Amino acid sequence: MGIFDGVLLASDFDNTLLNTEVPRRTGAPVPRLSAGNRAALEYFMAQGGRFALATGRALAAIEKLVDDIPTNSPAVICNGAAMYDFQAREYLDIIMLDEVVSQRCQEVLERFPTTAVEAYPLENVIHAVRPNLYTRQHEHVTHVAVHEDASIMDIPRPMTKLMFEDCHETLLDIRAFLLSQPWIGGYEVFFSDQTLLEMTARGANKGGMVARLAQRLGIESSHVYCVGDEANDLSMLAIAAEGFAPANCVEAVRQSGATVVADCDHDALADVVARLEQKYR
Repeated sequence: MGIFDGVLLASDFDNTLLNTEVPRRTGAPVPRLSAGNRAALEYFMAQGGRFALATGRALAAIEKLVDDIPTNSPAVICNGAAMYDFQAREYLDIIMLDEVVSQRCQEVLERFPTTAVEAYPLENVIHAVRPNLYTRQHEHVTHVAVHEDASIMDIPRPMTKLMFEDCHETLLDIRAFLLSQPWIGGYEVFFSDQTLLEMTARGANKGGMVARLAQRLGIESSHVYCVGDEANDLSMLAIAAEGFAPANCVEAVRQSGATVVADCDHDALADVVARLEQKYR
């Protein structure tokens, strides 16, 4: 028996587990998991804890990196649209976008001519229409080249998520446009970065899927802890017994009541595990 038996810790990947913001902006190499975070997570799991990634990334964008990260639980991917077991190499749970979302996305692209969109069908390929600078930055940190399509209507359906890419000011206008539509009640819309605005089916968010993961693992909600830095992490921070945020988090996360820990350059996950050890000793 270990002190973390029956405890689930779910962590965001980008700019929480490790810093990918600097590489995205500068083209520098993406760093590996720090020794401090690795040791802390291995200790957490050796003491009976279940550690899971909860990332906005789709399968194609995380599978090349996951072997370097110690986990012992299925992962929440696609911003909560899917749960994936990397050991069994299979999806365990999926919430897909509806068939009409492509036409609705096309309306956005016609209204905002500088905006690119990435689309994520269940096939392990990332598609993009009108790729721009922000698409190329995203390709750099994911190590996955997009498949370019002439039209969103050409991309296979159904899809797990859409991601609009542009400057923050334009994305704010796109969000306002989406939120004004009578059909928006069927979707989730949230920022995963200042230059990335994502769209999933209603209920497809990190919080909902982490809760489903905990239920699958037989872990009570009072022993679920989550860590994240961005607006797309708010749903899982809200369902956690205690939410944690690296010090580099956005203001909305800081204002959410999450416990602020070390930043992503200084072993944020090690800080979280140390705090949990004090709680469970």
